[in-house]
Amino acid sequence: MQVLIVDDEPHAQIALTNIVAHRREVEAVDTANDALEALHKLTHRSFDVLLLDMPEVSRIKLLDQLTELGRHLPSVVFVTPYQQHSLAASNKHAVEYVLKPFSNERIEEALDTVFRRSAGEQASSLLETLPHLQRLFQQKSEKIAIKAAGRILFIDPDDLVSVHAEGNYVLLQADARSHLLRASISSIAKKLRPYGFLQIHRSVLVNASFVEEIQPLPTGEYALRIKGGKKYTVTRTYKSNLKDLAVCWIGFD
Repeated sequence: MQVLIVDDEPHAQIALTNIVAHRREVEAVDTANDALEALHKLTHRSFDVLLLDMPEVSRIKLLDQLTELGRHLPSVVFVTPYQQHSLAASNKHAVEYVLKPFSNERIEEALDTVFRRSAGEQASSLLETLPHLQRLFQQKSEKIAIKAAGRILFIDPDDLVSVHAEGNYVLLQADARSHLLRASISSIAKKLRPYGFLQIHRSVLVNASFVEEIQPLPTGEYALRIKGGKKYTVTRTYKSNLKDLAVCWIGFD
């Protein structure tokens, strides 16, 4: 974290700097002697924590100016000798306040509070951002390019239902149309596996998102039904692939 110490007392600046600099959470520490210097630094650089000692009117005005400028407002610790003003000030701007003369332990306690709050705010911000990131991810186009009949077609992998081997060719079956390509079923299986395609027979791949039901057969094989009612036989060689149809299996030993 980036920390700015604003204090016109050199000894207090040095003492605070020594305490803050030893914290593992702190990446850099800077100092300012007054509100003008602090405002200049805060408008040209981003700080996470502000340790602030100046007259109450000046410090409140400083923070209000930052807000008006649209600048990120750091977590504030007021370090003040004026006990009568501390509580009122902290209600408006501060995460913590420390009375002068301060001890190392009291500054450490205040920093603990600030860093816990910062970590909590970051986690909260991440939780708020996640739905947006998920929407962006869902909207991202992941097309499959198919070279067929002298053209390159771009199709959505979710539109593909199954793939069938046809001699030296494979037939990619989509909802609306099919595509016949010169390729091996094994090479297509490797390319489509990241998109949820499972091999259930030496000559058949299916899109797991279309599978609605499987049923064990007396032969040790499985009957598999996809949306629309079409059925396939899952041979014993490939039945272990069925585990990828679901992330959770309930009611099984």
